[in-house]
Amino acid sequence: MTETIPPATDPPIDQDLYDSPRAALARARGLNAPYISGGEDPNPGPALDVDRKFGRLLLVMVIGIVLAGFVIGIAIALAEGIL
Repeated sequence: MTETIPPATDPPIDQDLYDSPRAALARARGLNAPYISGGEDPNPGPALDVDRKFGRLLLVMVIGIVLAGFVIGIAIALAEGIL
């Protein structure tokens, strides 16, 4: 006896999600899914503060690495000149 697999059906539509503002904006842009990057953060201040902090840290690290390369290069040049 062979089992027949019923055809796949789409899951039922969640009316609350379908009517959400994000889904309406996505449909207006021609998207199939209610995903729009960027989100709707009601209080972006703390996240921006953290971004600024890590941005400054990244800048300091890059400057430190570049300057360390110059310092090491000068130290090697001086050491080779002395020996």
